[in-house]
Amino acid sequence: MCLAALMATAASAAPENWFDEAAAANSSGAASIRVSLGEQRAYFYKGKKLVGVSRISSGKAGYRTPKGHYKVRGKKLKHRSTLYGSYVDRNTHRVVRADVDTRKHRRPPGTYYRGAKMDYFIRFNGGIGFHASGNVPSYPASHGCVRMPRHMAQKFYRYAPVGTPVIVTN
Repeated sequence: MCLAALMATAASAAPENWFDEAAAANSSGAASIRVSLGEQRAYFYKGKKLVGVSRISSGKAGYRTPKGHYKVRGKKLKHRSTLYGSYVDRNTHRVVRADVDTRKHRRPPGTYYRGAKMDYFIRFNGGIGFHASGNVPSYPASHGCVRMPRHMAQKFYRYAPVGTPVIVTN
């Protein structure tokens, strides 16, 4: 078997999402996160040691996740979007219109706005941050945030204190 085939086999056998909590808790050095938009992956480091990798879904066309160097500015366990969500009937509490952008879509009479859930929110650039999502396709699909599977968002949230460097690259 050629070297390229061996490497491809090894890469496909690697788990898509993993996090070594013992290494995150016990390794020396500060936490840092690198996001690869091209790979749709987030890499969590403790010092120079890679301790976790998560599949992500970054910002889609028109809402691209901005590349750059940032720091974690804040964290919120239970967060809801102030821009994206649903309009819900006041009486039945059923969604009247989903996937609304409050800047573009007027609220119909008799409804209220319910922001999209963004649990384990880690803010790093204005309103952009990492958060848990039940919909994490392997391509850019968000409104700019970095979506992660819930179990991975929990780990990143736990081990990334405010001030953690975040580098977003191609």
